[in-house]
Amino acid sequence: MEFFSKKETNEAHPYIPELKDQYQKGRITRREFLRNATLLGMSLTSASAFLAACGPTTEPTAVPAATEPTMATAVPQPTEPTVGGPIRGGSLKAASRVQKVTHPAQFSWIAPSNQLRQVAEYLTYYGVDNVARPYLLESWAPSDDLKTWTLNLRQGIMHNNGDEFNADDVVFTMNEWLNEEVGSSMLGLIGDYLSAENIEKVDDYTIRLNLSRPEIAVPEHLFHYPALVLNHRTFEGDFIRAPHGTGPYTLESYSEGERVLLKRRNDYWQNGADGDPLPYLDEMEFIDMGEETSAWIAAIQAGEVDYLDLGDNVSPDFYLALKDDPNVVVATVPTGTTRVLRMRVDIDPWTDNNVRMALKLCQNHEKILNLAYFGQGLQGQDMHVYENHPEYCSKPVPQYDPERAKQLLADAGYPDGLDVQIAVGTGWPDIVSYAEILKEDAAAAGFNITLNTMPNSQYWEQWTEVDLGVTPWTHRPLGTMILNLAYTADAEGNPAAWNESRWVDPEFSELLTEANGTLDVEARRQIFCDLEQIQMDRGSIGVPYWMSVWMVHRKSIMDVPPHANIYMLFNEVWKSA
Repeated sequence: MEFFSKKETNEAHPYIPELKDQYQKGRITRREFLRNATLLGMSLTSASAFLAACGPTTEPTAVPAATEPTMATAVPQPTEPTVGGPIRGGSLKAASRVQKVTHPAQFSWIAPSNQLRQVAEYLTYYGVDNVARPYLLESWAPSDDLKTWTLNLRQGIMHNNGDEFNADDVVFTMNEWLNEEVGSSMLGLIGDYLSAENIEKVDDYTIRLNLSRPEIAVPEHLFHYPALVLNHRTFEGDFIRAPHGTGPYTLESYSEGERVLLKRRNDYWQNGADGDPLPYLDEMEFIDMGEETSAWIAAIQAGEVDYLDLGDNVSPDFYLALKDDPNVVVATVPTGTTRVLRMRVDIDPWTDNNVRMALKLCQNHEKILNLAYFGQGLQGQDMHVYENHPEYCSKPVPQYDPERAKQLLADAGYPDGLDVQIAVGTGWPDIVSYAEILKEDAAAAGFNITLNTMPNSQYWEQWTEVDLGVTPWTHRPLGTMILNLAYTADAEGNPAAWNESRWVDPEFSELLTEANGTLDVEARRQIFCDLEQIQMDRGSIGVPYWMSVWMVHRKSIMDVPPHANIYMLFNEVWKSA
């Protein structure tokens, strides 16, 4: 099903002809053209038609090679054509974690967003290809200088309680994101360019955002998982008490630590291939399976569940145990999901960059990837920009060098070595393996590492507070997005909510602000060459590897769309007889 805006912006952004010229001259890739043209308000249908008319174009050799994903349409599509068409009815059971939920804007985990994105929805959407598309929006249009964004809402969409979706919902929701008392990561993502007073309701179906600085990634920021659109008439801080949204299901029950039950709506705004309203399934049930991967594996092998919601539980154990099971599909998706070795720069000894660099040099990236994650990914470069990010500037993988690390420790005043403790969640087996390998390999440099192991839930309670830890970070479509979330400060200089290492570098921040507003693909990549080098040379993190992730389900579950974040976008998923 094609699902694009019927409304094109009246005038194409003036930079789109430049993008076309760059593509035709082979200076940018097909993916780069599509991503940037759609961000500037061109529909994917029009952008794809242009590329088809151009015919084959030589890809630039200067751009790092990356696998070109299959383009997905705005509503998630099946990975393979299915014979006979979808069947309506049936129930899907998913193994998951059922955590305490009140305000969706406070989501720090994927699991609750996967459950409640079936009930409420987002303004935009991006698939495995990282191309942004309208969702509850019909279209958007940025100004020439990227400081004014006009958001055009779809009309005629209803919340599940009968209220009409409109601009007041969007204004209300955005105000919640920007409310410091709510404590949303959206504030760290968009708060440096958008304030509540600069959100303008033009009419019932049009919003204008007046930004304080240029920003190209606004549509992608609107699909950050805490960005569910709320019903302004009924939401009072607890979504479970008033679960009203525009999604395909209604929330029947939510029991923390136990289960979530969702029932099909009969009046959802999207139609299926048969012309009737989606979804195809009658109900979805999320069952809390705890943190033990063995229980999840046994459940899907026995047919007790149909799908594994691995957004917060990516482990190679699932891949190894299930990849050869004839009754289970394990779809591999390359992603920018990673594990971040993060050091609090406001706590000794991590205030000293020599110590931080010494520990990073104790990582044998190849060894860690192969042993901790069975080679299912790419080696990292100790900077938080992934190879498939459009801004990525190729950098060599740092080499394991315990002798240099030992000298750096001595330079920092620790000639006899250093005792440190590293916090790790035991529910992430690859993190435990990574920490154990690091402990062994860092001993040669003089680090005496003790592992402070704890359940994942306990780690998440203190993840921004521990002085040394390993934190899972999920995929983001843009390098600017992840850097703005995790390595910036507010106007007063206070680290952003998700800046867990407290690292704020003035030069880095200035360059990132410049990159946020730079249209030219090549120019933005050159800025990122400097950003990446700064993070590698004096940053607060180690990135050992980038992870492939898996969409895991029984073969009876059809048309499961792949997604780099393992988002469950299941409007068109169905169950075979």
